[in-house]
Order: sequence, then structure tokens, then C-alpha cells
Amino acid sequence: MDYDILISGGGIAGLTAAAAFGSAGFSVLCVDPAPPVTAREAAGADMRTTAFLQPAQAFLEETGLWARLESHAMPLQVMRIIDAGGERPEPRIVKDFDATDISDKPFGWNLPNWLLRREMAAHLDEMPNVDFRPGTGTSTLFTREAHARVGLSDGSSAQVRLVVAADGRNSPMRQAAEIGVKTTRFGQKALAFAVTHPIPHGNVSTEIHRTGGPFTLVPLPDHEGQPCSAVVWMEEGPKAEALFELDTPALEAAMSERSCHILGQLTLASQRTIWPIIAQHAEWLYGERLALVAEAAHVVPPIGAQGLNMSLNDLRVLRDLATAAPERLGDRQMLESYHRKRIVDIRARVAGITMLNRTSMLSAAPLRDARAHALDALYSVTPVRKTLMQLGLGARG
Repeated sequence: MDYDILISGGGIAGLTAAAAFGSAGFSVLCVDPAPPVTAREAAGADMRTTAFLQPAQAFLEETGLWARLESHAMPLQVMRIIDAGGERPEPRIVKDFDATDISDKPFGWNLPNWLLRREMAAHLDEMPNVDFRPGTGTSTLFTREAHARVGLSDGSSAQVRLVVAADGRNSPMRQAAEIGVKTTRFGQKALAFAVTHPIPHGNVSTEIHRTGGPFTLVPLPDHEGQPCSAVVWMEEGPKAEALFELDTPALEAAMSERSCHILGQLTLASQRTIWPIIAQHAEWLYGERLALVAEAAHVVPPIGAQGLNMSLNDLRVLRDLATAAPERLGDRQMLESYHRKRIVDIRARVAGITMLNRTSMLSAAPLRDARAHALDALYSVTPVRKTLMQLGLGARG
């Protein structure tokens, strides 16, 4: 074999997978057709952020990545949900889910995606058994019971025992293996950008529900001496596109109103990006010598910091199976075990987040009122509130 494992995809999940398998002693080739954009102001920089919940942070520590990331991370101590679904865009119900209710640690730690790519790629460069080739993609997949041969865009090929598809929602490796997906389209898009604001965020991540989808503010380190947060603003597609095209003063006025001014007047502090919102899951998580992870396996709307944390659960299970029986790396029994261990949780979380997203989109006043009453009722029962927090962390199945 040229390598034990080939990872198709050099996004955050793919880079984490390379570090995880490399630190476990496997030889790894990681490829991606696009070199990672690793500067905040560079064209194409991913302005979204990722909140690593407690189990994900523990996994990053095991892979050796957390030592590079910790100093850049902003802890998330409180998850605040605001219902602003009344006649005016102002809070009418505010509920705080405080990590101290269930743990002596924060819920999670937030980092910008562009910075994650920079630090993760630098870490891989220091690993002698990991070969990261940005600018090279996968083109063909040919499998046999004993191995897989992957054709690469530079004309070369690699023979490996396991292919890990971390190549996104339109995964070329998943398509090559003819694995189907079930997709839900919401007609939504999400704006993502950073803002500064006069009122400190206090390590509180806030989801504000009104119509069209949640408006989420996630703490970031100060920017140019000002408190700073990442924004993900989900809206119906045409409205999101219209917001994206606004000049800066008009966008700042719109975002400040949509945020209910809870952090004061918001000021745009980065370029803006826009993303389509879907929910999707693969019918199977494996093919011959192939495992699907991350968005190749499942896509969810950005609610409750679930997306990448689900992805790291995929990687943890796959790594644990590989290290428990290295001689069976990539064989059918290992991959069937991976599917069984992950598929129920994936389908349940995709369904649950799909339901939450539809609830957040409600525009009819009586339904928005019902949403507010449900939030109030769920929060008021302490065992229910704690269970919801534990489920959100992935601590309970």
C-alpha cells in the first residue's frame, strides 16, 4: 500500500481526520482540490465559526490539535435563546442555558473557520506520517475487497486500505460509490460575517428567533479593541440575498434591529459570505473500502453547534475502530460497525435540527406565540432543561 488511509477533503473535518489517524500511527494522505484559505481578509475566507462542544474538544486534545488551537479559542459559558416573535423586533422571552448547571467546563469553545484551517494545516506539516497535498483532488475510485485505488487530479494514484470521504455535501467519493442521499431544502440561505459591538458578549452565545430562521451571535476574541462576535443570520433565500447586497450602513442597521440591539449597534468587521441551508444524510455511511464522514455523510442547518460536532463523533468512532483492530482497517466488518454505531444518532439529530429549523422559520403570529410558550415550558422544568443541554453536548444518547 502507498498509504494506510486516503482522506478526500481538506476542510476542517478532513484536516482533523488526518491529524486523528496520523496521531494513531497510521500513514495518511490528505488531498483537497483547493488550497485552504488561511487569512481573515483573503478572498474566499470562510467567515463562519465553529463551536467545539466538550466531547469535540476532548477529541481534539487526543489528536494533538488542541494545543495549537487553545490560545485562539473563546469559551462559551452560556447558551441564550431569545424569542422575539412579537409584533416588534424586541425580546419577549429570554432563557439562559448555563454550563455550570451540568459541568465545571464551558459548553464549548469558538474559533473562526479560516483560523482553524491555518493552524490545522500547520500541525499536519509537522507530522512525518501525514502527507497533506492542497491543490490536488480525487478523480476516480476503484475498489477491491483488499484495497482501494484512488486516481488523483495530478495524474497520479494511491493504493490504500481505507478511503475516508470528507469531501463535502456533494462528495465525489460518495457519488463514485453510488451511495444515495436524502435531502431537505428549506429555501433558506445564511449570511455569515463578524461584527463589533459596544456591549461585551460575556461569553454568551445567543440565538434570536423571530422569522426566517435564527439570528445567532457567537463570541469571538476582541477585534481592534472592540468586543467582537460572529453572526450567522438565516433567512428565506430571496431576503438573504437582498440583505447580502445592501450597502454597509443599511446592512448594519438591519442586523442591529434583527439582533434586538442586545449588544448595542452592530458594526460590520469582516467581509460577508452567504451559504445555502439544507438538511441531508447519506443512506449508507460506507461502501467497499470507503467511509463517509462529516458533510459527505450528513448536513444540518447551523443550529445548536451540532454540525461539525457530529462530524467529530464520526471521526472518533472510526478512529477507535481502526485502533482497536489495525489489521482490519477498512474491511467490511469494520465499516459495518461504523455504520451501526453512527447511523441512529445521525438520523435522529438531522431530524431534530430539521424540526427546530422549521420552528424557527415560523411567520404566522399564533405559531410564533406557540413557539414562545414551548420554550418557556421546556426551560421551566429543571430535569428537562438539563437533559436538553446534555443531549446538545452529545453526552446522552
